Amino acid sequence: MARKNVLPYAAMEKLLKKAGAERVSDKAKEAFADVLEEIGMGLGEKAVKFSRHSGRKTIKEEDIKLAHKS
Repeated sequence: MARKNVLPYAAMEKLLKKAGAERVSDKAKEAFADVLEEIGMGLGEKAVKFSRHSGRKTIKEEDIKLAHKS
């Protein structure tokens, strides 16, 4: 059974076209969504660690920025 992506394929196509693509296949949209979700999960996990280290349950902008830099 195929995994359901969280990111919509229309958004993947929009990003790829903004990057200069003229046309984007359905498989390319799916692959792009898979990769971005994997990167996003890693970033999110780091941000959660930063917020917990600060004694907060809420993830703030600063946590995301720190996670991105680390």
